[in-house]
Amino acid sequence: MSETLASIPLLSPFIEFSFMRRALAGCLALSLGATPVGVFLMLRRMSLAGDAMSHAILPGAAIGYLIAGLSLSAMTIGGLVAGLAVAVLSGGVARNSVIKEDTSLATFYLISLSAGVLIISLRGSSVDLLHVLFGSVLALDDAALLLLAGFASLSVLALALGLRLFVLEGCDPAFLARISRLGPVAHYGFMVLLVLNLVAGFHALGTLMAVGIMILPAAAARLWVCNVGPLLLIAVCVALLGSVIGLLLSYYADLPAGPAIVLTLGGLYLLSLLVAPLGPLASRWRSGWHFER
Repeated sequence: MSETLASIPLLSPFIEFSFMRRALAGCLALSLGATPVGVFLMLRRMSLAGDAMSHAILPGAAIGYLIAGLSLSAMTIGGLVAGLAVAVLSGGVARNSVIKEDTSLATFYLISLSAGVLIISLRGSSVDLLHVLFGSVLALDDAALLLLAGFASLSVLALALGLRLFVLEGCDPAFLARISRLGPVAHYGFMVLLVLNLVAGFHALGTLMAVGIMILPAAAARLWVCNVGPLLLIAVCVALLGSVIGLLLSYYADLPAGPAIVLTLGGLYLLSLLVAPLGPLASRWRSGWHFER
């Protein structure tokens, strides 16, 4: 396999440099774990809520940083606690007040983001702040890769076991509430998966970019197919392709790896808008062809 890749000059960085292989392995784990979660976020019409949750983990990670520096375990535990706390609090506020869940998430997101930046500024430098906000996918070590692989494995297993439940809860929660009492379990279970994958993505792409590998591949895949099964498969393939192209762009053009990956995924989404069968241009062409007949 390595000899085959070595025969392709464009892919030679993945053969020659271990940091590129680690970055590719981390992106593979995120593509398998986080991207399917992004598909269900899109089905639930919660894409912006996912972006809000990605910022909600910042104060917990910042407290972990304040206590132990750039410690993987401290920042992971802090991010998990903060993310789960915001998920529970926003859901509780939405269910027990006139405030809707999107508004509740937005308020906690703003509070969390400002608190996280303030906490990091108390001790760290601008370099540390950039590390937290934008990640360092090219600096993943063995411990970070094991964390990403563990969270991805847990996500794939949970989604495989509860696929029908998550689909029902995402597409028609009222119907699920009528036929089963597992609606709250599905909702909060999904929020736990979301927080897990955002914390994993935070270590590779930072809090500002982590949600990109969730939402952009899902949105691009939705322009090609309607069924959930093919949608999940195409979304993962788009995430993998965008990760490979983004890493190669960062290597050859000397660009930051995280933004390069997310921008590549954005480019694939824009391309899908132009050529995909469910995109606006194809829909207009079909409409014009129908009237001509």
